[in-house]
Amino acid sequence: MKKQLLCAALAGALAATVLPASAKDLAVVNGEAIPQARYDFFIKQFEEAGRPKTPELEAQVKEELIRRAVFEQEAKKLKLEDSQAFKEEMALARQTFLIRALFQKHQKDNPITDKAIKAEYDKFVEQQKGFEYQSAHILVEKEEEAKAIIADLKKDFSKFEAIAKEKSKDPGSGAKGGELGWSRAETYVPEFAEALTKLEKGKFTQEPVKTQYGWHILHLKDKRESKPPALDALKPQIEQHLAQQQLAEFQEKLYKAAKIEQ
Repeated sequence: MKKQLLCAALAGALAATVLPASAKDLAVVNGEAIPQARYDFFIKQFEEAGRPKTPELEAQVKEELIRRAVFEQEAKKLKLEDSQAFKEEMALARQTFLIRALFQKHQKDNPITDKAIKAEYDKFVEQQKGFEYQSAHILVEKEEEAKAIIADLKKDFSKFEAIAKEKSKDPGSGAKGGELGWSRAETYVPEFAEALTKLEKGKFTQEPVKTQYGWHILHLKDKRESKPPALDALKPQIEQHLAQQQLAEFQEKLYKAAKIEQ
């Protein structure tokens, strides 16, 4: 009976040592505690990335941390952290996280204002003034072939889509009957853009247009004034662009101010 009581007492003592006795510990692996704070940090990272906190996520994070602890303990047994290569990797990782913390602090201390976003949007609107063109084209390799197609279209323009599907070397638009959709002229190579802006609505080029891609027959389907998206639609992209620009300027300022000897 005494032996049984002793065994029970030892078992209780062992359990008290192994099981998480503190609310601040997530679990204890081989006698080593996993802090609850580490678990909370992982969960927060997921939430900030847009993943909701669910029982499934909590279970996955807990299991992952326990597995990490098991693997870390084995690595320590093998004294892998004593190697020079490991120490160099740790130093590099520390440097990386420290730099990231610096950049995050700078962005937090210098938020992009609505005034700056509006100013950048106004610049974008000014740049977008002009026209958009709905066009189609047929691309061929030789000028003679392009001229022959133009002669054919002068007789019967309704053949344009069929000819584009059959003969155009542009794989993207050829399958769609030459359709290029709506675009600003400057999105195309200069020779193409110049010919496009000179066309009247509904007309096609009477002479082949030479570019680096070959010979084109252009057709202007429609034309309209450019209408940029509303500010609210572009605000996230503008804010991100300005934040990246501001961070790049901060980085360059630090670099130029540093005393560097090589």
